[in-house]
Amino acid sequence: MVAEAPGSVRLVLAPNVVHLDPEPAVFSAMREGWARQQAARFLQPTTIQPRLRLIERFGQFTGLYPWQWSPADGEAFIVHLRSGATPVQLSTARAYEVIIALFMEFLLDRRYGWAEICLTRFGHAPQEVFHEGNSVLHSVEYEGDPRRRPLNYDEVQALFDAADARPGRIRGQGRKGVLTALRDAAVLKTIYAFGTRRTESSQVDLVDLRRHRKAPQFGQFGSVAVRYGKSSKGAPPKRRSVLLVPEMDWVVDVLSEWVSDVRPRLSPERHPALWVTERVGRLSPRSINEAFVTARRDAGLDEDLDLHCLRHSYITHLTEFGYPARFVQEQVGHSHASTTAVYMGVSDEYRNRLLETSLKRQLGDDWDLE
Repeated sequence: MVAEAPGSVRLVLAPNVVHLDPEPAVFSAMREGWARQQAARFLQPTTIQPRLRLIERFGQFTGLYPWQWSPADGEAFIVHLRSGATPVQLSTARAYEVIIALFMEFLLDRRYGWAEICLTRFGHAPQEVFHEGNSVLHSVEYEGDPRRRPLNYDEVQALFDAADARPGRIRGQGRKGVLTALRDAAVLKTIYAFGTRRTESSQVDLVDLRRHRKAPQFGQFGSVAVRYGKSSKGAPPKRRSVLLVPEMDWVVDVLSEWVSDVRPRLSPERHPALWVTERVGRLSPRSINEAFVTARRDAGLDEDLDLHCLRHSYITHLTEFGYPARFVQEQVGHSHASTTAVYMGVSDEYRNRLLETSLKRQLGDDWDLE
């Protein structure tokens, strides 16, 4: 006997059962089958579940079932998302198209039998929804929002000052939340000091804070082991070790105070997470983002700046500190130097210093003569 592929019709749809409402039953079985197929590829639930929710959302938008979906439905969905008060970014629309295309590719794969069962039961077979003619796939090299930029040193300081002021203001008003405000200030500073993404930061555990033998002065905070780095093309999360650089050594005091003083007052018990909530849970990426938005508002900074801009700032400032491009690339976990370059926005002062150094090297003592 030939083993069935994970996600095939026969594994998730009972062959001799007559459903009173067959369309939603088959649609549900399709999603279950796709979940099994992805799980067999060792994809994590944090990847699978959002994909399934998007497929459900697309079905609700169209009011149709996958064997009825057409390219026109996909186009209408993207147009809907791009309109309104809060339109999605190009990169988000692109990601949605990829997910829907992957689902349709799964249904059209003859090894799973879904096209055949749809044609037999409903007289229609699934078809491609997104193709080269109606999608933004690979249409541009960089799809980030151009308003996203690095913070300069004054803006970083203003952000941290606003975050530091919040606990005292809450305490003075007699409200709850002093400990969480202290946590939020610490997590924002740590993200900047190590250049981590919000999901990576959320997943850091206490055991991921490690000593580095070349920098014993930093104690247990000499490096952070990132075990849930951004994956690519369905691969497992990437791992890397981020070293603390001397210019960011001020974060040692921040982390030391959090680990030894503030965190224990939240009664985390045996929870492994570095950043915990008052309910003894892991701080979510969304909550980290909200902490940034609150500090940004209190600091009066540009509303177009988001949490990821701290990562841009880290890359830019490491470059201005004089670290080699390859070292910066390894620190932030980029596969390609071109990606790191996109994040960079060095200051005019830095470029002027480079120019001055180059002129001195070429012209010697005559470099500044008029």
